[in-house]
Amino acid sequence: MTASTDPGGMPPPEDDEPDLTGLSQEELRAAYEAELARVRVEDVLVQTVVSLLNLAARKAGLTGADEQPDFDQVSTAIDATRALLPLVEPTLGPEAAQVREALAQLQLAYARSGAGAAGGAPPGEDEGAPAAQPGASGPAQSSGRLWVPGQ
Repeated sequence: MTASTDPGGMPPPEDDEPDLTGLSQEELRAAYEAELARVRVEDVLVQTVVSLLNLAARKAGLTGADEQPDFDQVSTAIDATRALLPLVEPTLGPEAAQVREALAQLQLAYARSGAGAAGGAPPGEDEGAPAAQPGASGPAQSSGRLWVPGQ
């Protein structure tokens, strides 16, 4: 055992973290209120995005965890991350590229899973685009393949 860990194996509290052991309810409440006063909304949003990406990677089966993939959860996490990304990019600065890369990897895993094929657009697709009219005919509707103008 080193001096850098306590007997439970946990690292000691950082210098700016108060020791809350033995405090009364009122003292704990005051410490909690003081911590809330220090926290910024941007920090919570960044932590939320990171948590969503980590959880979605696990739910997509990208972490090696021994659990069944849940692509409905992956889809929700992708949508939520896409919604929050414009809010956190200024806070992240150059590190926003890592978040965008992780999001792209999740979108790729989702697309490869075929989960979006059963219904609805894959996460990240423009759901505001006009849908094909029932009974409409055209190269995309008749062949089931992607239509490319001029081909």
